[in-house]
Amino acid sequence: MVGNLREDETRQILREEHVGRLGCCLDGEPYVVPVSYMFEGDSIYVHSMPGRKIDILRANPRACLQVDNIKNTYDWKSVVAFGSFFELTDQAERRNMLVRLFNHFPHLTPVESRMETNVDKAIVFRLKIDSISGVYEKW
Repeated sequence: MVGNLREDETRQILREEHVGRLGCCLDGEPYVVPVSYMFEGDSIYVHSMPGRKIDILRANPRACLQVDNIKNTYDWKSVVAFGSFFELTDQAERRNMLVRLFNHFPHLTPVESRMETNVDKAIVFRLKIDSISGVYEKW
């Protein structure tokens, strides 16, 4: 059976998972990249080094995050959260969220490892969610 998830179910998946695919677009060219994230309230928090996704998000702040919970081919859930990019520019707020993000992830990925030595170059942003949808399949 295939069906739609309720909003509380979509939020639960966003809370439980930690990796999603960030989608953004500039001049008609889509760009999708995996990111580690933390979901809190009505926002998804992400950290990054400077690069293509940050350049695109600064130019066009509309974005989405797609997250899966897959048990097997016939038992999965998928959520898409749509919203707007807001870069945390206040240094105290940025550093506080960066610490919280590092604490949220039990193991450092290569990106986080690079950030530990370049913390001043790290970019922290939130995707303020304005809509969420989700679907599932279970047989």
